[in-house]
Amino acid sequence: MTTEEFSLVLDRISGQTEYIYYHLMGEPLTHPNLPDFIKTANGRGFKSIITTNGTLLKNRGSELLSAGVHKVNISLHSFENGSESDHAEYVFALAEFAKKASSKGVITVFRLWNKGVDGGRNKAAIELLKSHIQGEWSENTRGIRIKDKLFLEWGERFEWPDSEAEIKGERFFCYGLKDQFGILADGTVVPCCLDSDGVIGLGNIFYEESEAILNSERALNMVNGFKCGKASEELCKRCGYAQRFV
Repeated sequence: MTTEEFSLVLDRISGQTEYIYYHLMGEPLTHPNLPDFIKTANGRGFKSIITTNGTLLKNRGSELLSAGVHKVNISLHSFENGSESDHAEYVFALAEFAKKASSKGVITVFRLWNKGVDGGRNKAAIELLKSHIQGEWSENTRGIRIKDKLFLEWGERFEWPDSEAEIKGERFFCYGLKDQFGILADGTVVPCCLDSDGVIGLGNIFYEESEAILNSERALNMVNGFKCGKASEELCKRCGYAQRFV
């Protein structure tokens, strides 16, 4: 997405949301213009939230903080391969960023969304973080409060939707189009952050107003279906995440 296209997106979603999440199955820190996007969004009254695997934070983290990012989610569970020394180096770099970010008032959340299938690496990651970050480390139902503006969050691993997968159940519910919608790099509007391939393309925000897209027949069928525990789209029937809230 170009800077001009991003600015147009901001025009189109003005009044629809206060928060912009820069991820839809991709690593946002690979985009060279990301800091400019965040600055532009801030100037228009939006708060920018990044979800990253953290591998580029060592080199680009300061750009995020200088740009005025509101919150950074770090997917610690993304490190599933590699040696113990590589893992330790990875966690150390993220700990250094998190200390800097939280001290500047940026909400930072370490995510371990692979509970029970981590092969023991989650425990190692937490011990490494504890050795680098002083804090409360008070546990709660959602995870751990490390200190002000800095948290660790638990989560179960889920299966990403796949058009070729089996139907997951009989009842479905999703916050897609209720609390969120997604925009791909080519402007395609999708119902949620899991439809990275644009299977459920509802329209294109480069050429249509967001209100028209979100009030289209296809979009409204999805919203009304979920209210009744039904999925109107085949992809949603094959989404493991849509089973979490039933």
